[in-house]
Amino acid sequence: VLALIAFICIEIIMECSPCEGLYFFEFVSCSALVVTGVLLLMFSLNLHTRIPQINWNLTDLVNTGLSTFFFFIASVVLAALNHKTGAEIAAVIFGFLAMAVYAVNTYLAVKKWRMSSRQQSSWQSSDYIRARTESREVDHRPEIQRLDA
Repeated sequence: VLALIAFICIEIIMECSPCEGLYFFEFVSCSALVVTGVLLLMFSLNLHTRIPQINWNLTDLVNTGLSTFFFFIASVVLAALNHKTGAEIAAVIFGFLAMAVYAVNTYLAVKKWRMSSRQQSSWQSSDYIRARTESREVDHRPEIQRLDA
């Protein structure tokens, strides 16, 4: 929502002298809005479960981390090139607010990613132990015949 408000604020600006900061902020806010919106839609509709080949926790972490970084850079650049109009000031404020929310979400995504990677490694080790145990129990299974007998 904050990325949408920042994008709306930047679109209200009619004139700019050095427009590079404004264009960069516009690109960052629009990109963050679209990518986060697509991921939110996929998670809300459980579409991510249909594509298990993608590590969705890592995808969310990368999205929020990059959005945090780029919102920080874009907000600083826009604040430095600010001409003190109300829309530019509002865009900078909402840019920093969006950066803060993305930073909190990045922290939560790191915790979730670490937890899922620990669970996955414990699953892999338990699968390995189970497979080794089953391979040692071959002599006790009548359906498998020994070749040297």
